[in-house]
Amino acid sequence: MMRTSLFLLFAYFIAPTLMSQVTLSDYEKYPVFPECKTTPIAQLPECFNQTLISFVVNNLEVPEKVTEEQYDGQMVVLFEVTKKGAFKLLHTEAVYQELKDAMQTVFDALPKIEHATYNSEPAYMQFTMPVKIPLDRNVIGTYKNEDESAFAKAEPPILKTDTTLPAATKLNALDEEYDAIKNQEFNRQNKYASQLNIPFSHQVYSRFDAQLNRVGTNSHTGSKPFLYETVNPYYNFEEKANALSKNRKSWLGRKFFDEHMLRVQGDGYWFTLDPAADLQLGYETDENKVNDYTYNNTRAVFVQGGLGKKLNFFAAVYESQGRFAQYYNDFAISLRPDGGNPAIIPGRGIAKEGRNGDFDYPAAEGYVSYTPSSFFNIQLGHGKQFVGDGYRSLLLSDNSSYFPFIKLNTSFWKIKYTNTWTSLRDVRPEVVEDGSFRAKYMANHYLSYNVSKRLNIGLFESVIWENDNGRGFDFNYLNPVIFYRAIEFSTGSRGGNALIGLTGKYKFSNSVNAYGQIVIDEFSGADVFSGNQSYKNKQGFQVGVKYYDAFGVPNLTLQAEYNQVRPYVYSNNEIQLNYGHNNQSLAHQWGANFKEAIAIARYENERWYGSAKIILGTRGFEIGDIDETYFGGSIYGNDENRPSDEGIEFFQGNRVDSFYADLELGYLLNPATNLKVYVNPIFRDFKAETQTAMTFDTNTVWVNFGFRTDLFNWYYDY
Repeated sequence: MMRTSLFLLFAYFIAPTLMSQVTLSDYEKYPVFPECKTTPIAQLPECFNQTLISFVVNNLEVPEKVTEEQYDGQMVVLFEVTKKGAFKLLHTEAVYQELKDAMQTVFDALPKIEHATYNSEPAYMQFTMPVKIPLDRNVIGTYKNEDESAFAKAEPPILKTDTTLPAATKLNALDEEYDAIKNQEFNRQNKYASQLNIPFSHQVYSRFDAQLNRVGTNSHTGSKPFLYETVNPYYNFEEKANALSKNRKSWLGRKFFDEHMLRVQGDGYWFTLDPAADLQLGYETDENKVNDYTYNNTRAVFVQGGLGKKLNFFAAVYESQGRFAQYYNDFAISLRPDGGNPAIIPGRGIAKEGRNGDFDYPAAEGYVSYTPSSFFNIQLGHGKQFVGDGYRSLLLSDNSSYFPFIKLNTSFWKIKYTNTWTSLRDVRPEVVEDGSFRAKYMANHYLSYNVSKRLNIGLFESVIWENDNGRGFDFNYLNPVIFYRAIEFSTGSRGGNALIGLTGKYKFSNSVNAYGQIVIDEFSGADVFSGNQSYKNKQGFQVGVKYYDAFGVPNLTLQAEYNQVRPYVYSNNEIQLNYGHNNQSLAHQWGANFKEAIAIARYENERWYGSAKIILGTRGFEIGDIDETYFGGSIYGNDENRPSDEGIEFFQGNRVDSFYADLELGYLLNPATNLKVYVNPIFRDFKAETQTAMTFDTNTVWVNFGFRTDLFNWYYDY
């Protein structure tokens, strides 16, 4: 045991330190401006940065349009200094084309300077340079050389991203550089300008939600997770990380508070490797509880990286054991699949029985992201998707457990078009054959269109079909533009289950925007307008509003949201074709037959954060044998067993009124890995009209203390 511990200590703490001693900086010399001729070589990077940003600030002509629209943001410039000392502008990220043109004019005016060298031979260097707009936001002070000559000191910093070495030098450096593997100081820009997904956590996304909706006049916020590359122009991750840096000098301090555990970077590739955890210890007061204390013990590891500029990857493996509040345990058990497994942990996956009746549930996610051009991004992976701007989604949410997918994002002009193809599972005992879960497939597309700088509308369409009679994956659904409803009819009336939806978002101001969704599972115009409340009226809608910097308080966001879904939405008379996966809804976690009001407040101050949530809801649960009378709350029912054709009302069945409130207060330990520590008290009151073995009154206070790498959402509001 002692030998194992010493080995792990060496692997995680000592080995990376030893490897990181060899860096390019031992052999390279920065380009030299005439103003920096007398500067000591160790101070050349700072002199270069300061002189260049000073030149840009003094010579950049901000276009009149930018000034008139009171733009407050930044642009990011990628450039190089060639082996002959010439400046070459490679790429500019900016909201306005006029700003890009103005920056090109500045670079055309830059003089040739003394080129960079590596091992005393000419080399060129690449850099990224953030420039804040308005220009007076770029902080300029003074810095003195040893000879007392002064030059400008600028903020934000210019970051070196690459040094191209002479061929002979590369050969000579192989042994010294561990076969060109360089554990140098990781350049965060490799991650933040990549095609990696930003891990979808409501808390993580709240950090840049306001900036993305204010500055991102042509951004598309309805399809999640986002790519770092698409958010970074509006929210500078690098600048934020630098502002939050603890600047610890010790290796352990840097790794725990600021950096990734292992960082490897070379010529055209990089990756990071991190341990992760989700450790919770809680106490609950429910009188129906089996144990007073709850816990979750997740150990994980995740890796992410890039090969070249177009290919990125991410993978995470979780090993978990847990025991939760009694209402949550009961819900997990109600989802249990065939095969003797006791439960499905909501949003995570199938669990086996652990010691003392606890749950043991492994999970894994990952993807490969490839961007062949600026218009396309293709992902192949195992994970989740989310459509919408709200806390809930009535179209596609991260409520269920992971599933394999192929996703194609197409972005051009004012349009973003997302196609997703997935494989799902029906794990009910009645459909399992020879111990194998039943497979079904889903294809959906989501078209997002920015009508103006204020208005966005979207069209969502999805179809699910099963693997019956050897049908397998139906290649008819690979067509990325055709309406799936037409394909559904062409394959037979029971060949698939189609669903459509509409989304919208309107920005009233930089502080307030409204959003909404409409889901249509089945629509009968004659029945809708007759007022007879037909079972065929399978619709739902969402409306919400967000208020950023509420009441003038920076970083305070208030959100109000209302959701309602009529009975029988997401279900199908062929149950295996319902809108579900692993016994959970692919949309709202309550299924159907409900109305819900949500209020959320979020606040952050540097690394401290807090969130409060209140949910009031009324639902109609099933009562009795669902195979005899189906009231439309669960999505796993056959509407041919409905109590009537007309007079279908909300909350029919067993009416339940619920109140849920939680508060989370926490501290972000490491922004690079989203590691946080927090306390999370939860109150839940659940009142059923009829007491049954599955649906009964509960009143729970559940307090959790946690230490967590925030890579996904936990939902306890069932």
